[in-house]
Amino acid sequence: MSLSALRRGDLAGARVLQINEDLTEFPDEIFGLADTLEMLDLAGNRLTSLPADFGRLHRLRTFFGSGNRFAVLPPALGNCPSLSQIGCRNAGITQVPGESLPPGLRWLTLTDNAIATLPDALGERRNLQKLLLSGNRLSALPGSLQAADNLELLRISANAFTTWPGCVTSLPRLAWLAMAGNPFNPPPPPRATHRLISWSGLTSEAVLGQGASGIVHRMTWQDEQRAVAVKLFKGRMTSDGAAMDEMAAMLAIGQHPNLTSPLGAVSEHPDGVEGLVMPLLPDGWRPLAGPPSFETCSRDVYDPGMQLDRATALRLVRGIAEATQHLHAKGLIHGDLYAHNILWDGARGAAVLSDLGAAGFYPRGADAAALQRIETRAWGILAEEVAGRCPEGFQALQSLAERCQHPRPQARPLMGDVCAELARL
Repeated sequence: MSLSALRRGDLAGARVLQINEDLTEFPDEIFGLADTLEMLDLAGNRLTSLPADFGRLHRLRTFFGSGNRFAVLPPALGNCPSLSQIGCRNAGITQVPGESLPPGLRWLTLTDNAIATLPDALGERRNLQKLLLSGNRLSALPGSLQAADNLELLRISANAFTTWPGCVTSLPRLAWLAMAGNPFNPPPPPRATHRLISWSGLTSEAVLGQGASGIVHRMTWQDEQRAVAVKLFKGRMTSDGAAMDEMAAMLAIGQHPNLTSPLGAVSEHPDGVEGLVMPLLPDGWRPLAGPPSFETCSRDVYDPGMQLDRATALRLVRGIAEATQHLHAKGLIHGDLYAHNILWDGARGAAVLSDLGAAGFYPRGADAAALQRIETRAWGILAEEVAGRCPEGFQALQSLAERCQHPRPQARPLMGDVCAELARL
């Protein structure tokens, strides 16, 4: 898509519009799509504001403005009656006026800005499900957020919190929490306690995958004469937090059969890149599901034809429960316990929990059990999704999943109790 095509009228009736042409002013021609436009992506331009009548885009549901130069999150966004998702990463934002938050706000991403305070209006947006604030200057959350009863995912990593905002543990639907890289976090274990694997002893073969925090390579570890997976970190801020906090968490987890436990840390990389060496999973292993879509917001997307027998389902969720309990015993919250972060064999239910990008150590002053019960809810959602893919039904697992999602967090079991009940099943 291009601005010239828009001006020629070639995009009449478009529902989605993306323009990345170093814009410094908002093109008025976009208003010609007011009766159809649902997603507007103006990321990567040089805009400093949006027009006051931006609300004319009355069907707009999603706005992306990352990489622009908004010192202030544009107040005009709040005038859009249908707008539910806003993404403005790394846009130079220092202020978030209450009026910039549309009434139907469901998903707000303000990662990697310079925001020090948030308005009380944030907690008044009752549809709010996902709030991503990593990489800012926040030292407190607005008190109104205690009323955010639908909030399920919260990212506050790499901010300036000196004390733990304990109000978040009482949120009835919170399941995915990232909190690393704040002053309230304890220091990670010293690097010297971990095995160092020289880069010169690793031979690259292929790229296995790439994410926001790094690139995973298939390599040969010459000293051991074995194929391994090596993750090289980009060192950038992600929506989950800082890449180095992910590395610290992974080096602390130790060994567990249901975790992608590292064998050691890369040393002596010629460019000073940090990395981890991990066991290579068997060919054919794949994610259990795809990540949430714009429509599902906080729920993963499964293959609609996926079916599991009870034995496979039980083995799968039990392995992930045991991995989660292991992390909790190490003083860690995974923060992103989702099916799309579970790799499995696609047949018998063998599985590992991966991607510790949102993981964090228990903060000083936090109630460890309360934090663990947030993750109990995440496991409960996973178990419910898995049980729902058993054609013959799995009422015992379904019942456990429901108890793990109890709206009163204190009523949820800890993961040790969950594992004990799964063993009885």
